[in-house]
Amino acid sequence: MIKLWMEYRLNVVIAVIVSGIFMAGSLYADALAPFKNVSGTIKIAGGTAHIPVMKEAAKRIMQTSGNIQITIAGGGSGAGIKQVGEGLVNIGNSGRKAKDEEIEKYGLKMFKWAIDGVGVVVNPANPVRSLTKQQLKDIFTGKITNWKTLSGPDRQINIYTRDNSSGTRAVFWKKAIDKGEIIPRANFVVSNGAMKSAVANDPYAIGYASVGHIDNSVAPVALDGIVPTIDTVKNGTYTIARGLYSNTKGEPDTLTRLLLDYLFSPEGQKIVSEKGFIPVR
Repeated sequence: MIKLWMEYRLNVVIAVIVSGIFMAGSLYADALAPFKNVSGTIKIAGGTAHIPVMKEAAKRIMQTSGNIQITIAGGGSGAGIKQVGEGLVNIGNSGRKAKDEEIEKYGLKMFKWAIDGVGVVVNPANPVRSLTKQQLKDIFTGKITNWKTLSGPDRQINIYTRDNSSGTRAVFWKKAIDKGEIIPRANFVVSNGAMKSAVANDPYAIGYASVGHIDNSVAPVALDGIVPTIDTVKNGTYTIARGLYSNTKGEPDTLTRLLLDYLFSPEGQKIVSEKGFIPVR
């Protein structure tokens, strides 16, 4: 009797597991089903933090239908908003909410599909791994110029930043350094990837990047004792965070709407999580 009962329980467990796998597979297949037998082109530009998610989504969509072409370019949040507003692309990505004047000028619709933190990073060889918010502000505004002041090496601090069109810069400037004026001698880079590369190759560098982009090539810096990670952004203890938006000029066309719906689907939100961001659903 006991043996029969154990065999019964084992069969039930196996059935549940198989059923779960089948349902998950069906769920993901269903998310891409609307793209079958559909054709068209989607042009995307703007924020660089969005690119890993967009590339993965585009790959899966184009594998589903060989008649769909999706192109993805960077350029920063400001460029994304301007290009979609001028009708040059179907989706303009931004790492900030579009301004009221931009919404009014271009008739924008905003779609927020992820949350991202912006973390301070230094070269892995740098022993300085913790700063106060005031120290960070003093660095970027030029009041602190030598790592020695912060118990680091006796070398000039090399500052790396993004240009004014960057959504990553916008949230860093507003929430990390309280809108302080970044010194003119700061080095400009064009993307999160370029920021990582610059900091990784400069032992005296400091910069900032999307938390989803931080890897072993750079070292995250705790701010007021809180290290920028997915978990600290998610639980709200690390507050330098922003939404990731896809903007359209008016209501999106049918194919663009399908792509946006896919980003909000369980499969799309799983991609968001796998690429180091926080899903909104």
